[in-house]
Amino acid sequence: MEKSVQHSGQDWSEDLQDILEERRRTSDLSHALRTFNPSPYRGAPTCSNSAFNRTVLESQYLRYVIQEMAVESGEPAEVFREEASGILEEMSQNLQLKFIRLLSFALSKVFKRLFRKIHINSDGLQRLQQAIQESPVVLMPNHRSYVDFLVLSYVLFSYDLSIPVIAAGIPLMGMKLVGEIFRRSGAFFIRRAIGDDRLYWAVLSEYVKTIVRTGYAPIEFYVEGLRSRTLKSLNPKLGMLHMVLEPFFKGEVYDISLVPISISYERVLEESLLAHELLGVPKPKETTRGLLKARKVLEEDYGTMHVCFGNPVSVRELAKGKINRQQYNLVPRDLPMKPSEDTQAFVNTVAHTVVRLQEDSIVLNPWNLMATVLMQNLQGMDWDSLAHQTQWLRGLALDFGARLDWPDQLACSEVMSSNLSLHRSVVCCEKGRVQFVKGEELQGSGGLEDSVFQRAVVVLMCASYRNQALHVFVRPAVLAVAMHASATSRRDTIFTLFKFLQSVFSNEFIFIPGKTTEDFDEACSLLRKCGAIQIIDQDVTVTEDGHTITSFLRGILEPYVEAYQVVFSYLCEENALVFSDKQFVPAVRSYAIKLILSGELTSYDVLSSDTQKNALATLLRLEAATKTRRDEHTDFRVNKAAIRKIGDILAGRIPPPPASHSRL
Repeated sequence: MEKSVQHSGQDWSEDLQDILEERRRTSDLSHALRTFNPSPYRGAPTCSNSAFNRTVLESQYLRYVIQEMAVESGEPAEVFREEASGILEEMSQNLQLKFIRLLSFALSKVFKRLFRKIHINSDGLQRLQQAIQESPVVLMPNHRSYVDFLVLSYVLFSYDLSIPVIAAGIPLMGMKLVGEIFRRSGAFFIRRAIGDDRLYWAVLSEYVKTIVRTGYAPIEFYVEGLRSRTLKSLNPKLGMLHMVLEPFFKGEVYDISLVPISISYERVLEESLLAHELLGVPKPKETTRGLLKARKVLEEDYGTMHVCFGNPVSVRELAKGKINRQQYNLVPRDLPMKPSEDTQAFVNTVAHTVVRLQEDSIVLNPWNLMATVLMQNLQGMDWDSLAHQTQWLRGLALDFGARLDWPDQLACSEVMSSNLSLHRSVVCCEKGRVQFVKGEELQGSGGLEDSVFQRAVVVLMCASYRNQALHVFVRPAVLAVAMHASATSRRDTIFTLFKFLQSVFSNEFIFIPGKTTEDFDEACSLLRKCGAIQIIDQDVTVTEDGHTITSFLRGILEPYVEAYQVVFSYLCEENALVFSDKQFVPAVRSYAIKLILSGELTSYDVLSSDTQKNALATLLRLEAATKTRRDEHTDFRVNKAAIRKIGDILAGRIPPPPASHSRL
């Protein structure tokens, strides 16, 4: 096995195994039909799917909710029981080993066509195997591609580990034949829009809690909720995690193990689709016919995938000193109980912690670094400059603790040329100059300027690969921006601006709540480590050799700063103080396109609907905007003076207030 992965001086490539290596040498059929004998959770009873569903339907919790709804509505309880049974039938998985074998056989064929290698960290699998036997296990992967859903079950089957039951979206269920294969491979299906459907929430909650309570199987779900269209981490959704943790809060299980899993792609199958979605092109409907049409992806090369299983995190250990579980003794376990503020804060912190642990195990590749450099040189650059800056950034990334898959046995030029070839849909090299390729035209663009759209698709594709590396640089980058915008070198003043910037960009990047001081200290430590800053007494200053580093780090964040300023500028120039959610994204996009065509704006990140929505979420959080629900729409009302103030602070024209930044 080659040693290629570098991680802050620690070579952990010894633990990596290419799961496809054996598949290329031996029969896929014999692999699918081999003996499968996983070691389950020691307390898990042998239970059929039908018996499990009966347990859910006959639970005291569901009976209580049904009886309450019957009393409130005046309808017979049996009506609600039948509805609950229908919901459960629609939702529940029907895991059968023969379908796992079928899927394993098919995926062996597909993965060998798509990927050169799929690297797995064997030590992580050993820890997972131990955790499964000791407590209920929750698998929490990041979500960057539709392949995520398939690869984990494939890996666990290949290594004789318990197959998980997996929370999946209803659209997958609607795919003829494929949806049923997924159901019989362990998927249970959840509606995307549940709203205030009390009975649906009750059935889903009891279904999830029964899985955890009984140790029926490991449960897998995406804490980010949705697939990330930008390929960077999304702020976590808390609903499913609340359900998963409740059996621990109520003392129904001794402990729960949360397993963060990082799936990293050298090239993502949906790279063009994701960029188009960000630019307002509707996402194709998930159908079996669409899946068959997409088989042309089998003709492409998607490089290497890394699947890293993190250390299992004990919920019991996390909860020490933070959760008083005695409050749950005051109410019978079977009755619903609204979580306290402490519990909600704890779940929020756990969710952010898991996403940060996912980020820590992400494996970067040379293209991630090349894309980061290219995003600061949108007009292109000569090959030698790109090679030099990428090599320089490689050293900085390793100093900052990145896990980097860079083959040491190959020359730098050979590594980069190979990556350039792999991503020829994004960039090309002509006469020694690397530049973005010309994108495809949008069919039925509906008013978007073709030239801007074509370029935006390609630039956002490149940006997505830069985004995969942002977690490595974001804290030092925020510090670099704070130092540059601050009128003083005083540590406390810089910290205040650092805190403000974290608040503004907390929808873009993952910052664990309440850890701002630790993040600031980490940023200072990393910049001192690479010699970029010095701290004497209470003064933080850039060293003579550190300007290159801090300037580059500011450049990483500059597209986001510029995008937010464009959104703020649009809202302040717009005559209407009230607008709907459906008006906002197209209007900001049109405004930004005009700025790009006039030459006033060079960044394309602001065209991303995710970035626009994140900017609006920031204004809501900082109370510079409010929202109200009206029929099928959400209306927003803006406070232009407050928005201008946020923009001025972001530009360094005025200092942030020293106190809390929840209200500006």
